[in-house]
Amino acid sequence: MTPRSGEILGVGFLLLPRELSTIFVLYQRKNKQDTMGKKRLVVLTGAGMSAESGISTFRDSDGLWEQYPVQKVASIEGFRENPQLVLDFYTARRRDFVGCEPNAGHYALAALQEEWEMTIITQNIDDLHERAGSRHVIHLHGEILKNCSVAHPDITYPVDMEHPEIKVGDLAPDGSQLRPFIVWFGEAVPMIAPAAEAVCQADCFVVIGTSLNVYPAAGLLAYVPHSTPIYLIDPKPVESSYRKDIVFIQSTASEGVEKLAALLSK
Repeated sequence: MTPRSGEILGVGFLLLPRELSTIFVLYQRKNKQDTMGKKRLVVLTGAGMSAESGISTFRDSDGLWEQYPVQKVASIEGFRENPQLVLDFYTARRRDFVGCEPNAGHYALAALQEEWEMTIITQNIDDLHERAGSRHVIHLHGEILKNCSVAHPDITYPVDMEHPEIKVGDLAPDGSQLRPFIVWFGEAVPMIAPAAEAVCQADCFVVIGTSLNVYPAAGLLAYVPHSTPIYLIDPKPVESSYRKDIVFIQSTASEGVEKLAALLSK
């Protein structure tokens, strides 16, 4: 995913200067916050979060990117070159989601809202966090169960799951071509700024089920305040050069969130 504005030094993703000013002010004020309310828990989730619900991951050896060329089916260039191929790919993904339910990890995260002011930042395009009860979810890469138009990608329309397909020539109410509400490679990531704002105010930061190879999401670690603990949950070893004191919980999402909850309650 490639945003279109000025680069943040050493972070690896881009934001508008005005957004940068807001974020850095929030970062500087972090330690001056009123501590009378709930502490802030910010969770970044990736494909491993939903894997136990039966949703295919993208980057594992048996993931979707091994079956489909990413530039052909998940980039703005691919859409311009062969729009029907891209539309058919996402219709298939929607049909894959039928019958998928939140797993124990989704529900365990939602339960943490009782003790924490929680924000979930997800790279996933499903709605399983919301269906498990999480109230504040930031979708970095869009939402598969919504459509938008080519002309106005910020205006969304719900998908009729009895007829989830989109064909070239299917028009939105504004008269332009319908497309999935997905952030493709080569497009800006509109929600990265509010995600960075949330991270720089975190009292605890958790990463679940992501390889930390996808930018700009991986660059969010650079916004975690130095005094804020970081927990990383994944069944496979994950390396990060941002911090040496990351607490690694080598578990699936469901088991890992249960272990996390026990650690946070101490």
